[in-house]
Amino acid sequence: MVNVKVTERVSASAGKVWAIFRDFGGVKRFTPEIEQCTLEGEGMGAVRTITMPGGFQLQERLEALDEAARTLRYAIVSGPAPFRDYLATIRVSEDGAGCSIDWSSQFEPQGISEEQARAIVEGIYRGGIAGLRKHLGA
Repeated sequence: MVNVKVTERVSASAGKVWAIFRDFGGVKRFTPEIEQCTLEGEGMGAVRTITMPGGFQLQERLEALDEAARTLRYAIVSGPAPFRDYLATIRVSEDGAGCSIDWSSQFEPQGISEEQARAIVEGIYRGGIAGLRKHLGA
């Protein structure tokens, strides 16, 4: 099992950042490379289908959402990802005048090394946080 964790500080309030992350179907707002995101259902168990350039699709299911702790957990349930048993957690917490984002996951790589898998996932998380900063102007 591979564990990945990225922690970064953002100069926007935890409430503002959480409002974006908690919108499970709104990932396209801060991830411009996504062509489309559709959401089936609401709350826990909701499934978002993310369409990337070239038409490949990934489905992720919302596993947990804790408003008080500003934490959500999601799993990849289908798609051409080089992982299996992927479960990620995003946590947003107050950090002075801004906030801290912890984005972590655990998974089993498939067809690639642990190092390659770790680099891919860290890149996705850092890219997502950079996109969030740009979206917020933070």
